[in-house]
Amino acid sequence: MKLIFEKSRKGRGCDVLPPCDVPIAELPLSLGRKKPARLPELDENEISRHYSALAKRAFGVNDGFYPLGSCTMKYNPKLNEEAAGLPGFRDVHPLQPEHTVQGCLKVLDIAAESLREITGMDAMNFQPAAGAHGEFTGLLLIKAWHKSRSDTARTKIIIPDSAHGTNPASAAMAGFQVLNIASGPDGCVDLAALKAAVGSDTAGLMLTNPNTVGIFDPNILEITGIVHEAGGLNYYDGANLNAIMGIVRPGDMGFDVIHLNLHKSFSTPHGGGGPGSGAVGCKKLLAPFLPLAGCDLEGGAAASPQSIGRVRAFGGNFLVVVKAAAYLLTLGKENIPEVARNAVLNANYMMEKLRAKYPVPYDGPCMHEFVISLEKLKETFGVSALDLAKGLQDKGMHPPTIYFPLIVHEALMVEPTETESRETLDTAVEAFMTLYDQAKADPESLHAAPVNTVIGRPDDVKAARQPVLRYSADIDR
Repeated sequence: MKLIFEKSRKGRGCDVLPPCDVPIAELPLSLGRKKPARLPELDENEISRHYSALAKRAFGVNDGFYPLGSCTMKYNPKLNEEAAGLPGFRDVHPLQPEHTVQGCLKVLDIAAESLREITGMDAMNFQPAAGAHGEFTGLLLIKAWHKSRSDTARTKIIIPDSAHGTNPASAAMAGFQVLNIASGPDGCVDLAALKAAVGSDTAGLMLTNPNTVGIFDPNILEITGIVHEAGGLNYYDGANLNAIMGIVRPGDMGFDVIHLNLHKSFSTPHGGGGPGSGAVGCKKLLAPFLPLAGCDLEGGAAASPQSIGRVRAFGGNFLVVVKAAAYLLTLGKENIPEVARNAVLNANYMMEKLRAKYPVPYDGPCMHEFVISLEKLKETFGVSALDLAKGLQDKGMHPPTIYFPLIVHEALMVEPTETESRETLDTAVEAFMTLYDQAKADPESLHAAPVNTVIGRPDDVKAARQPVLRYSADIDR
């Protein structure tokens, strides 16, 4: 498929603008470009076809089953989009006077109140732009708290080996040393390893519960207690909140700070480069360090002399919060727990169906997601997790997350979410079972998969070693 710049032909266009009915203000020459912007020139027909072709190459929740583990690719109700499209929200400007944006501030207040209740936190801030940005912000709060107490020797963040990859990256960016601890044979935190790791240099622990293999750690209160006893704080990665929201609160588990992926648990669109929202909540002891938030409802200043400052311009991705607020108000307090229960039910239903052929590394029920291993299938027939994932694309569904978590070899991490029907799950299970049989009978066919998609299997090695990072457009043709 050609890039839109490659389709450009000089002199073509489709702009039809009405006559200007206001005085024309000329831009000062000093602010103008030295050369015209290199923009593609196409007629309306070609532009329409170009973007239609791009859409056919993408796969979203609206196209089919999307069980991407750890990502919670649930359906986003169109009601949320309509709410965010209301002119009073859509057209607001962040520099408007406070008295003109009271409705917007009320939405932020409603969302914050609901999320504080769900998480068991005392304060909420919407400035971070996405999940990893929320992690970074939360870690800065931990750092600021220790510094305020002149406890500068606390330089290490403890992170289990099953953690999301962004956890150690965020900790390192915040200036901490990362100390990884191994998981136990049950996939949970090894208490002995944790006790050996904590000390006077422990700033905190980063953890998600349920964890990356989909298990709720039964020792969670002991885990957070060990860290608190050592003088550290506990950070909750909210990526897996979908399994527990309305059932149990991270704040009651002993966590001091949390980030939430509004584009996961709270049904705002996920993927495509954003925008997202990594809302950060915390207990009272960390609230004075939260990012500067501009103004509160009724125009009161929302600043603190101990604040870590801004982590993003203004108040964050406001329309994402509008969608999350619409979702929360639609469900209400009574139905938020039903979301978690159905997410757990769907995951366990699918896991038990797949157990007949696919090894599940850990015993017992899972939470919102589960992990299966293709290690034996690869050893015996040469079919890897990647091969099976590509085969699932031929079955009209998005593959699960592969090769993660790293503690499971040839891992596939499946998260069906609560918005999928039993019929969809049954169809997906049938696809998995068919591919398993195909892997045993004709493994070579899966090495070539996918064969029915718009794009086949890319050359990953070439893409990694010879990436094309920029395109020099010749639009003078």
